[in-house]
Parts: sequence; structure tokens; C-alpha cells
Amino acid sequence: MEFGIFIQACAQKSLPGRPQAEHHALMEEMDYVVQADRAGFKYAWVTEHHFLEEYSHLSANDVVIGYLTHATERIHLGSGIFNPLAKVNHRQGRRAGRHARPLSGGRFEFGSAVARAATRSSASCRADRHERHQGDLGGDHRGVPQDVAPGRVPGLPGQALVAAAPQGPAQAVRQGHPAMWYAAGSPGSYEMAAARASGLGFSVQKVSDMEWVVNSYKNAVRDAEPVGAFVNDNVMVTSTAICAETTRRPAASPSPAAQLPPVAALPLPRHLPRPEGIPVWPELLPEYSEELIDLLIQEELMICGDPDEVLRQCKRWESAGADQLVFGLPIGIPPQATADTIRLIGEHVIPKIDTDPVHRTTRFRRTAG
Repeated sequence: MEFGIFIQACAQKSLPGRPQAEHHALMEEMDYVVQADRAGFKYAWVTEHHFLEEYSHLSANDVVIGYLTHATERIHLGSGIFNPLAKVNHRQGRRAGRHARPLSGGRFEFGSAVARAATRSSASCRADRHERHQGDLGGDHRGVPQDVAPGRVPGLPGQALVAAAPQGPAQAVRQGHPAMWYAAGSPGSYEMAAARASGLGFSVQKVSDMEWVVNSYKNAVRDAEPVGAFVNDNVMVTSTAICAETTRRPAASPSPAAQLPPVAALPLPRHLPRPEGIPVWPELLPEYSEELIDLLIQEELMICGDPDEVLRQCKRWESAGADQLVFGLPIGIPPQATADTIRLIGEHVIPKIDTDPVHRTTRFRRTAG
């Protein structure tokens, strides 16, 4: 099992007395990716979110990926996700795909999906057409690998995905097109990702629920017809991680609550699983406490503890069949505590689980010749 992080520039609009909060959040997360690269994480996923003022301020991941290609050396950089619907994609996915791959030395990963939140969906297209667009995307998705591969194509006039003929360099590209991923959150989308031979990305599940997700995807991907040159047989799951030198949680976790501002709690979108007592977006979580952290760990929504505890919790995901475990970095703890989490996982957890120096998606690309 491989490891990654995802960034989203979470800077609550309601944060009092910090007019530069958005700028600081963005720059801190750039540094976290650089640290993750040095610590041995293999992937960094960069979100594209719109109109989520209390959740994510990162809406131009093509720009951020361009910056990170120069700031990092080994880590793969993924779009998490590009929204390819005709009214919102503005061809940025194509431009990023054709430029990020050569600039990064082949480290770009192409993740796509459509907006889930009602606000984002209605802002980008009529809400009553959202589900139809999601279905149309499955067929139109086939043009993406060719559109970001060497050479030129005349464009992609799909029903949901529309792109003009790409312009720009497509030379000096390593191993063909990037690995394709699809962000999925329902049984139908798991099977659709597998049928398109795309990696199953950003699945938020409990460990106890992972078996049927993995089986659903793996059974379907065996008979998949690749949308590109190779099958990206990957199940990626997401969680949140906090790791400290000792078992005393206040040293690294968001407890006691008095150490944090009240708005430091992370809002949860409606489509994510939540235990009883966790509010629905746009309400905020209660202030962090030992009891809340224990609840999040118990409900498998957070990985927390010293390196040995974190290793045991990560091994549960590995045993459940996850190919990649991606951590969202906790909100509201000091940057040094986040840096310690990245360093400690890199030193004590990753070497004991991920023993392959080559990225899984790189191995799949190599099969394409």
C-alpha cells in the first residue's frame, strides 16, 4: 500500500482576526507537499473546489500543480479533481495534462469527477441535469488520455465533456499519458471507474466497509476496456492523520479544545459518512476534545497516535485491500505539529508498509510500452 496527502487550502471565512488566513493556509500547504516528498510519500492530490468558503479555498489546482512540479522531486502530483463538465472545465485539465507531465518528468496523475455538493453543481450547471452529466461523463472520459498524449487530436465534442483541439507542447513525455483516476462515492460509480479502467479515487469509507468496495471494483476492473493505453488498477482511500512522538495526544492532536480557535473544526460535506452526533454541512464540528478524537478514531474517520499506533491503524487499511492511503491534513493544529506528522509517518510507518520504490501507476504505465 502506498501513501499520499491531499491539500485543499482550508481557511475558514469566519476565522476572526486573521485577514491573511487564506494566504497562510495556501503557502503552508505548499510546504507540506515539499515535506511529504522528502518523507517518502508517493502522491500529493490537489483539490478543485468552488464556493466552499468554510471548507476549501483551492479552486485552481492546475496552477498549484505547476508550482509544485518545480518545488518537488519524486512525489506524483494529482488533480483531485478536475471537473470536466463543459460549463466549468475551460480546458484547464487538458492544458495541465499536456504541460504538467513533461514539466514534472511524468509525475502527473489525472483525476476527474463532477461536483457533488448542491451549491457547486447548481453553480456550474442546472442541478436537475447533474446526474445525467455524471452518466455522460463515463463515455466522454474516453477522449481524455488521447487529448493529453503526444500528438494532436481534433477535439472532444462530447455531451458532458467539451474540449477544443489542444494547443501546446506534448513532447518529452515519459511513458505516455498519465494514470486516469475517477473520484467515486457510490456503488454505481465504483463500477463505472472500474469499467473505464480508471483508478478508484477519494473513497471515504470505514475499514469495515472496505471489503465490498474493493470487491466491487476489483471484480469489474478485471474485464475493463482501458480508456487509454493501460489499466490503472488502484483503490485509493482517504482519511485524516495525526502522529506524535508519544501517546500523549495533546502534544500533536487538536486537544485540549482550549488550545484551538472554535472555528478550527472541519466541516463535512453531505456525501461523506458520519457517525451519529456529527453535524451536516454547513454546520461545523464541535471543538476538538479527547472524547471527539476517540469518536473519530472509533468511527475510522481519523488515524491518530504515536508511530506504533498509527502503523497499526494504517495496516488495517492495507489488510482491507486499499492500494493507496491518502491523508487529509488536520485543520487547526500548529504547522510544526503537521510537519511532525508527515516526518514521523515517513520515518516509522511508510518504510514498514510500502517497500516498493516505484510508484504503482508508473509500473502500469510501463506495461503500455
